[in-house]
Amino acid sequence: MTSRSVLVVGAGVAGPTLAYWLARRGVRVTVVERSRGPRSSGNPVDVRGPALPVAEAMGVLPRLRELATGVRTMSLIGPSGREVARLPLSTEPGSVELPRADLAAALYELARHDTEFVHDDTVTALHDDGGGVDATFERSAPRRFDLVVGADGLHSTVRRLAFGPEREFVRPTGLVVATLPLGAPAENTEEVQLHNVPGRLVSVHPARGDAMAAFIFRRPGALDHRDVVAQRRAVIESHRGLGWRVPELLDRVRESADDDLYFDSVSRVDLPTWTRGRITLLGDAASCLSLLGEGSSLAITGAHTLAEALADQLANPTAALARYEEAHRARVTPKQRAFRRSAALLVPSTRLGLATRNLAARLLPSGS
Repeated sequence: MTSRSVLVVGAGVAGPTLAYWLARRGVRVTVVERSRGPRSSGNPVDVRGPALPVAEAMGVLPRLRELATGVRTMSLIGPSGREVARLPLSTEPGSVELPRADLAAALYELARHDTEFVHDDTVTALHDDGGGVDATFERSAPRRFDLVVGADGLHSTVRRLAFGPEREFVRPTGLVVATLPLGAPAENTEEVQLHNVPGRLVSVHPARGDAMAAFIFRRPGALDHRDVVAQRRAVIESHRGLGWRVPELLDRVRESADDDLYFDSVSRVDLPTWTRGRITLLGDAASCLSLLGEGSSLAITGAHTLAEALADQLANPTAALARYEEAHRARVTPKQRAFRRSAALLVPSTRLGLATRNLAARLLPSGS
């Protein structure tokens, strides 16, 4: 690759990981992030599978273990608050669950010494002339880069600029997720509690320190991910009348600050290719998986795969980007195909489906 400068848009999980590995290869990396600083919220996510050896090679795995949630069990709760079933959270050896914001912060701390981070800014235009990409920014002066990577999530600006409108590639699944920090520790820091009725789930996760409530529900159509008033109304209307702790949690939704409530459609990003010339996509911008916390592990793995592909074929970025996509699609595609089964277990849509799921949980050897 004749290019020695890379612009990465997005400082979540994928962006800092990619910056770390590229900087080790002598590439000058600039990461631009729309938020003013590291984000303070986020669902618990897992670092597992092929992401574990990447985190270990980065030397960040001990820090991630320090930030782990410590959750060991899952309790299924009925409307009266009575436990229906209890399951150990069986995960693969060595895997780590931690708040997404803590994961992103740990990766940022690792990458920031050798990377230029620009906060409170984003790209507004990209022009690829075949030899490089001219980037125009909302606040900063225009600059030229040899490669641009969009690691800016489900609602990617880079994807919109280089590939087209979001509606052409983002497919809502019919599920919506909203999360809210509760501002106090959970009573049991080792247990996540789930309460279901058909088509709706409410959970309380101890996270790390402050507990977090989550609302996942089936809802046709789409809401603007920036319209907090409509989002708050949708959560309250969808869960009104439910038992357990739901009335208390809905009060928290009503009183929450706009910045505390995360809300979005659970969506699948479907692109025929992740690369356009010298512009490519990474993480959720390329292949969103936003339901079960697997997206962060795939983001870490994908970032490492991209960096290694570029390092191995420095003279030919086109071939390197094709190699990255071929390798990483092989990991992503089975996860996307398994979505319906995962959604049916987590948020059964019918009474029969819910009863069957709960019965299966009680009959498991590890249950009760």
